[in-house]
Amino acid sequence: MTATDRLTPAELRTLFLFEALDDAQLAHFAEQGRVQRSPAGTPVYLEGEPATCFYVLLHGTVSLRRRIHGDDVEVSRTDQRGVYGGAAQSYIGDKIDQVYSNSLHAITDSELFTLPASVFGPAVREWFPMAMHLLEGLFFGMRASQTIVGERERLLALGSLSAGLTHELNNPAAAAVRATSSLRDRVAKMRHKLALIADGRLDGSRLHELVELQEAAVKRAATAPQMTAMQTADAEDALADWLDERDIAGSWDIAPTLVAGGIDTAWLEKVSAAVGDDGLASAIGWITYTIDTEMLMGEIDDAVTRISGLVAAAKQYSQLDRSPYRTTDVHELLDATLAMMQAKIGPGVRTVREYDRTVPPVPGHPAELNQVWTNLIDNALAAMDGEGTLTLRTSRDGDMLAVEVADTGVGVPEQIRPRIFEPFFTTKGVGEGTGLGLDISYRIVVNKHHGDIRVRSVPGDTRFTVLLPLDPDASPSAG
Repeated sequence: MTATDRLTPAELRTLFLFEALDDAQLAHFAEQGRVQRSPAGTPVYLEGEPATCFYVLLHGTVSLRRRIHGDDVEVSRTDQRGVYGGAAQSYIGDKIDQVYSNSLHAITDSELFTLPASVFGPAVREWFPMAMHLLEGLFFGMRASQTIVGERERLLALGSLSAGLTHELNNPAAAAVRATSSLRDRVAKMRHKLALIADGRLDGSRLHELVELQEAAVKRAATAPQMTAMQTADAEDALADWLDERDIAGSWDIAPTLVAGGIDTAWLEKVSAAVGDDGLASAIGWITYTIDTEMLMGEIDDAVTRISGLVAAAKQYSQLDRSPYRTTDVHELLDATLAMMQAKIGPGVRTVREYDRTVPPVPGHPAELNQVWTNLIDNALAAMDGEGTLTLRTSRDGDMLAVEVADTGVGVPEQIRPRIFEPFFTTKGVGEGTGLGLDISYRIVVNKHHGDIRVRSVPGDTRFTVLLPLDPDASPSAG
């Protein structure tokens, strides 16, 4: 490209942007500006580079492009004389990073009037002080609004996850409370049996045999095989009949507990032979309480383990006890996010984990990466509407870690795909989303971790792929 000729003040006045300037202002721009010629197929300026110039189209056709999840997407194409771009926000000065927010390419041989940002910015501030206040207020007001809405998006997500976590914690907690109450009743009955032994109403000489039977019953209960509902019903009927034949009271209440503990009639025959007819009722009662108590303790153990796991997942998800920047196993983050979102994953959704455990840890901000997984999984669940398969994959892609979130939902229509990472753009109904989930995710991955997000979608197969650099030197600093 070349920049040689100048425009006269009269020629500048023919451009709608400058038509209201006075002669002195036009003369200033005419003196400082140049005409730049850009051959077809060449860039005028590129997104992300320092914004050093302001451009106004004189002749030709140009294309305005944005970089969206790794691809250059054409936003508009025009041959309208007077359209402008480049350092259009240079009037704000060093209050923001002055870089080009898009790219401009010459489609045909084009001519553009170009002004240095160091000339254009100060001129706008000096010549239009009232407009400056209005423009600054508009710019920073929109930025503040976006930040506030972004925080609201995070709070809404946190509230949803908190509700889900509360629900998940409530189930095992309630189970533990029920089991503890039942266990207290069983222990009381065991104490009653011990009292019978103590006052002689139960033959103390049988105590040793009962304790051995108790231990054997505990081991049998620990290895009891799983049975179908029909097999269980048949086994309970057989045990109840055996107990009735020997006049054991409460046979229909005792039989389900014994069957659950893996006890059958053959084993009870051994008990009968060991303790005799006089001690059979007490022995069976003792064994029943033992099995029931062991099963209740197992329920409490499972409930407490579940609660502990959920608390660990919540801590991993929030990273409350970790430094904000560190090297982490991405699979731990994904599993923690799934645990936190379990209440949102309905019974009609199958979750598949296809993890490549050979990939190394990734440097980054774990809590913010968890927010990315949350947004992507939440969108996948919404797209499937309660039915489908959610797949999480990890793999290595060169010097990057690839994390893929796939769903079998309706897909992302091709016509809106370039816009899905734009702030406030959403396909959800009013009040169902702010349109900032993917924008926040994009900024976390691309701006903060120097990675990328890509999307590939057809109906029934949508895949969002997050690429994160594995080299700590390529990742952001801890600040």
